[in-house]
Amino acid sequence: MATTFTGFSATDTEKEGQIVIQGKVKSDEGEPVPYANVQVIGTVKGVLTGVDGSFTIYDLEDGDYTLKISAIGFKPIYREVVLPGGEAKELNFFFEEIGVEMPQITVISNRDRIFSRVPGSVSYIDEKEIRTIQPISGNEVLRRSPGVHVVDEEGLGMRVNVGIRGLDPDRSRSVLVMEDGVPVALAPYGEPEMYYSPSIDRMAGIEILKGSGQILYGPQTIGGVINYITPNPPREQEGSIRIQGGQGGFFSGLLNYGNTFGNTGFQANLMRKRGDNIGPTSFDITDFNTKFLFNTGKDSELGVKMGIYDESSNSTYIGLNQVMYEQGGMDYTRLAPDDNLDVKRYSLSFSHKYKINKNINIRTIAYGYTTTRNWNRQDFSINNDNQAPSNWTGVVWGDLDIPGGAIFMRDGTGNRNREFEVAGFEPRLEIAHQLFNLNNFLTVGTRFLYERAFEQRINGTKAGVKSGALVEDEVRTGRAISAYAQNKIKLTEKFEMNAGLRMERFNYERDIFRRNFPDVGLRDTSLLARNNIMELIPGLGFNFKPTSAMNIFGGVHKGYAPPRTKDAITSTGDVLDLEAEKSWNLELGFRTEPNSWMFLELTGFRMDFSNQIIPVSESSGGVGFGVVNGGATLHQGIESALVADLSRLLGLKRSKLNYDINATYINAEFSEDRFKGERNINGNRTPYAPEWLLNTAFTFETNEGLLFRLGANYIGSQFTDEINSIQPSVDGRSGKISSYFVLDGTLAYQIKEWNSRFNLSVKNLTNERYIASRRPQGIRVGLPRLITLGYEFKF
Repeated sequence: MATTFTGFSATDTEKEGQIVIQGKVKSDEGEPVPYANVQVIGTVKGVLTGVDGSFTIYDLEDGDYTLKISAIGFKPIYREVVLPGGEAKELNFFFEEIGVEMPQITVISNRDRIFSRVPGSVSYIDEKEIRTIQPISGNEVLRRSPGVHVVDEEGLGMRVNVGIRGLDPDRSRSVLVMEDGVPVALAPYGEPEMYYSPSIDRMAGIEILKGSGQILYGPQTIGGVINYITPNPPREQEGSIRIQGGQGGFFSGLLNYGNTFGNTGFQANLMRKRGDNIGPTSFDITDFNTKFLFNTGKDSELGVKMGIYDESSNSTYIGLNQVMYEQGGMDYTRLAPDDNLDVKRYSLSFSHKYKINKNINIRTIAYGYTTTRNWNRQDFSINNDNQAPSNWTGVVWGDLDIPGGAIFMRDGTGNRNREFEVAGFEPRLEIAHQLFNLNNFLTVGTRFLYERAFEQRINGTKAGVKSGALVEDEVRTGRAISAYAQNKIKLTEKFEMNAGLRMERFNYERDIFRRNFPDVGLRDTSLLARNNIMELIPGLGFNFKPTSAMNIFGGVHKGYAPPRTKDAITSTGDVLDLEAEKSWNLELGFRTEPNSWMFLELTGFRMDFSNQIIPVSESSGGVGFGVVNGGATLHQGIESALVADLSRLLGLKRSKLNYDINATYINAEFSEDRFKGERNINGNRTPYAPEWLLNTAFTFETNEGLLFRLGANYIGSQFTDEINSIQPSVDGRSGKISSYFVLDGTLAYQIKEWNSRFNLSVKNLTNERYIASRRPQGIRVGLPRLITLGYEFKF
C-alpha cells in the first residue's frame, strides 16, 4: 500500500495573517492518515494531522524549507517546499508502507494526541520530551504523567518506587512495569518488587495506562501499567554518542547504533553510568541492549532482543534519625559505607507477528530473564537507653543524650542473596470483524508464566564480609496461566465500546530448607507448602468523539493483584488466609484540543478496595516481613493536564514557547473500622498518599537551536503510617512529611552543521532541603543541587 500526500495549498495569508500551509495526508485508497507528524526541518514548526488527515502550519516566513512527513508504519518522506510571497505549490507525493516493523506489544495502540481509541486515562512521553528533561533519573520523567507519585530512595531511580492514584509506592508493588511489553519485576506474580529499573537514558518513550484497557495485561491491574519503549532498528544507518558529567563524579555515557542490511535490521546501545558521591550513594552501572529485526516473509516479522545489566552500588536501608536531620550537617553521610547491592540481569525475548490476511494478525512474544540481587548490609542497633551492643564497632551516629537518638553500628553483616528466574510465553490473536455489521476489533490471548526464586541469608561476623553462617535457605516456585479477550465495537462514527475479561490462575509453593525458628533456633528442615488462586477480572470502557478535537472516555474494571508467595505461606510452612488485593476502579474524563494552541485533559477516578494490601516489610519502613491485609480503602480524585503553545498567542514565528502543567488531587483513606491498638483508623489517609501532586514546565525553543526549560515539581504533605502520626518518631521512620517544591532547569544548544548538541542541566535549582522519604529505615533527604554538562553527537 502507498500513501499519497495531496492538497498542499497556499492560504489567503492576507485574510488569515498567520496560516502559511494547509494540506491533507491520504492513502492511495483515499483514506485519511491521522496523526502523521508533519515537521519543518530546521525550525520549531511541526504539527500532527487530524482525524481527517488535515493539518495547518502557521507563521513561516518566505523561503526554502524541507518538509518531513512521517507516520507509524510508513517510511518518512522528505520534500523541498518553496514559499515565495506567502504562496506554496501544490504537491503530490507518496509514502511507501514499511514492510517490516518490530512486532513488540505496546499498551497504547494509537498514539494520537487525544488517544481516541484508548478507553481510559493514558500518557505517552516521547523521546524528544525525555531528551529535553535531560534526566539523571527515570523518576523525573514518570512525574510528567498526572496521578503518578514517585518517591526517591537514593535520588537516582535505581530502585523505582511508584504509586498511582494514592497507592503505596513501596517498590512499585501495585504497578505492572514492562519494557517493550515484557514484565521486568523480580517475579511478576510472587515477588513484584522493582529492585531493577530500566535505564531512562536508552528509552525512546514511556507509556502509562491507568484505565480499563489495562485488563489485557497482568498480573497487577490495580494502579496501572508502565511500559518502557526502547528504540527499534532504523531503516537506514543511525548512530549517536551521548555523554553527561557533573558533580560528585557523576558520569553517563551512551553509545547507540542501528542499521538495516537487506532483510535484517539491528539496534544496539551500550550505557555506562557511575557516580562517586551523588547524595549518600556511589554506584557503577553497565547496561547493554540489542535488538534484531528479521523480515521472515511477506507477511511475517521476527524480533529478537537481548539485554545485560550489571550494577554495583552502596545502597543501604539505614537512614537518618530525626535528631540527625534536625541538627543538620549529616544529610548525605554514609552511615554504613560497607553496604553494597549487586544487581545482575540477563534477558532474552522473541517477538513475532504473522499477518494471516488484512483482518487477522497473530502476535507472539516469548521471554526469559534472570535477576541476581545480592545485598550486603551491616547490622545496627537502636534502643531507648542508648546502650551499645556487645558487638559494637565503636561507630555511633546521632545523639547519646536523647533516648533512642543514637544508632550503634555493629560488627556483623546480613547478606540477603536472591536469584530469580522468569520465563513467559504469550500468543495473541487480533481480528478485525463485522459483528452486527459494525466495525469490531477482537483481541484474544493466553499468557503462560513460570517463575522461581532462590533466597538465602548468610550472617557474617564482620562488617562488609560476604561469607558466614547460612541461616535461611529456601526456594519459591510459581506457575501462572492467564487468558483474556477484549472486543472493541464501533457503534457509530463517534461512539466506541470496549469490553474485556481476563482469567488469572496462579499455583505457587514455598520449599524451606533452613530457618531460624522461634524458641527452637536454627534448624535444617524440609517444609513444603502449596496454594493456588483463581480470579476473573472484567472491564468495560467507552470512547465518544463528539468532534474530531474531543474525546470523552470512561470505564470500570476490577482491580486485582495476587498475594506474594512468601507472604501467603509463612516461614514455618503455614498457608495464611492472605487475600488477593481487589478493588473496583471507575473513571470518567475527556481530552480535547479546543483550538490550535491548547490541549486539555481532565479525569475523575474512584478506586474502591475491599482489601488493600499494606506493606509492613523493612523496605517499607516496618519491622515485619512482607505485607498484611489492610482492609477496605477508598481512593478518589481528579487528574488534569494542560498544554499551551504560547508562541501562537504571542505571534512568535522563529521560536516556540510551550507551557504545560499536570495537577492531581487525591483523597485516599481507610474506609471501614479497623483498630491499631486502641485507635480506629477509619477515615485516616493511607501511607505515602499526598493530597496534591503538581508538575509543570516552561519550554522555549528557537530555529537557531537554542532550548531552555524551567520545570517544577510539587509534592503535598503525606503521612507515613496508618495512624497518621504528625510528630516524628525519634528513629525518623514515622511522622508527617512536609510538602516540598523543587525547581529544575535545562539549557541546550544544537549546532546542526556539526550534528551536535550541548546541554547544561541543573537539578534542584534552589538547593531545597526536604525529606523525600522515611523509608526504608530512616530519613532520606532529597538530592541537593546537582549541575551536569552534556554533549551529543549524531552520525
